[in-house]
Amino acid sequence: MSDRVKAFAPASIGNVGCGFDVLGLCLEAPGDEIEAWLTDEPGVKINSITGDDGRLSLEAEKNTAGIAIASFLSVTDQSKGVTFDLHKKMPFGSGLGSSAASAVAGAFVANELFGRPLTRQELIVHALEGEKFASKSAHADNVAPSMMGGFTLARGEEPFDVATIPVPAELRIVLIYPHVEINTSDARGIIPTEVPLKKAIRQWGNVAGLVTGMAKSDFGLIGRSLEDVLIEPHRAKLIPGFEELKAAALDSGALAFSISGSGPTCFALTYNEHLAQAIGTAMGNVMKSKGIDYTLYHSKVNQEGPKILTS
Repeated sequence: MSDRVKAFAPASIGNVGCGFDVLGLCLEAPGDEIEAWLTDEPGVKINSITGDDGRLSLEAEKNTAGIAIASFLSVTDQSKGVTFDLHKKMPFGSGLGSSAASAVAGAFVANELFGRPLTRQELIVHALEGEKFASKSAHADNVAPSMMGGFTLARGEEPFDVATIPVPAELRIVLIYPHVEINTSDARGIIPTEVPLKKAIRQWGNVAGLVTGMAKSDFGLIGRSLEDVLIEPHRAKLIPGFEELKAAALDSGALAFSISGSGPTCFALTYNEHLAQAIGTAMGNVMKSKGIDYTLYHSKVNQEGPKILTS
């Protein structure tokens, strides 16, 4: 056991195109940080939050990290308490799994404080309690990759399965975050509740193709399969310049292009650094032409997930 621990939990791409609510990719950056310490008083308390512009509650039961820690304590050691500082270092409503990163950081740091009684896979259910509070549903497509690292499949709820799928070492991710905010619940509200069988067949074929392509390092299959015929057509309307961004990325050599989570962040996949730079420049030029501020992120697939920070 440690009396005080500081940890980082990374952002993630939910859905990964065709894998709505089930597939996720872990990113190297951005992410959230938590510094937590044990107290003699049971329960969870938030000492401070930075980087949130005052938007988050200091009440632990209304904070994704606080909820995740409380859930962890409920099945482990309730004789001690946890107090923490949360440092938000990623944007809200960006489609990068901000609430999931906080929840993962909370569950992870609590586990470290108590000497790692649970595995990372076991910690997912506690992080999901926090994610459920933030997004009103317990989908694990952000929590699973943020906690486990890599490319993950989260299947079902009872029983709940999480699998990590191999990815090509050369895979590179280019993300563009237009500085507009999309509420996850709003983005879910525009999705149809019923879909035509023909489209459903195409979609689950794409999911199987994407997973197979990743596992076999088949970039052609990855590019053909990372196609979302069910969700993207509806959510794309919320993202300024989406069609132009997609065309710019593909014309610059991207394997595929889609929306990260609920958006507005979009991502492209490629297989080398030179192409990644060209894709990022092309997407940035689209945003500049529309007068929209943006942030570019370049990342490999983060195989580590959350980690302890030494300073």
